Amino acid sequence: MKKIELEIVALSHSITQTHSYAVVLGETNGLRRLPIVIGGFEAQAIAVALERMQPSRPLTHDLMKNFMMAFNVELHEIIISDLQEGIFYSKLLCSNEHDTVEIDSRTSDALALAVRFGCPIYTYEHILESAGILMEDSGKKKKSDEEQPVVKETGGSKDDLRGMSLEDLNQLLSEVLEQEDYLRAIAIRDEINHRKKK
Repeated sequence: MKKIELEIVALSHSITQTHSYAVVLGETNGLRRLPIVIGGFEAQAIAVALERMQPSRPLTHDLMKNFMMAFNVELHEIIISDLQEGIFYSKLLCSNEHDTVEIDSRTSDALALAVRFGCPIYTYEHILESAGILMEDSGKKKKSDEEQPVVKETGGSKDDLRGMSLEDLNQLLSEVLEQEDYLRAIAIRDEINHRKKK
């Protein structure tokens, strides 16, 4: 299967849902976004690495990187390899002088390590097709390498998505994407996909 490269474009936090975060991955040279709900600890670990902060003591993912480097294990890439019942599965592609192995990982941990190692993030077309969100090309220039991903806070009440028409859901999805409210976009996208399967 052909791999599609992704990059972290945003990290969102919901004020209304305690410990609810989403990391948003964007298709490199494309318009699709892949929002993934993660825990607070993992969101913090990703944010610390993105902002190049130096904690006084190593965080868990820093420890893992130090351990791998001490034993000459290289992290080449991570692959978001599967999606089952709303859960993303990932693999770390690692090697040392003797062997190359794939290691099963939670996606949030894989992303926290990818940021630390500066390695590429990949997924497959079927995952982007089922869980991705297509952004409209607004003619905005692509972010420069120096720009950091945006950390957004989102709030507001939950919509009763089941009572809305498909047309209204698509309109609402466009609005929340414009506001970069990726957590609401995930729920709306899931409702749209659920209806399409019926």
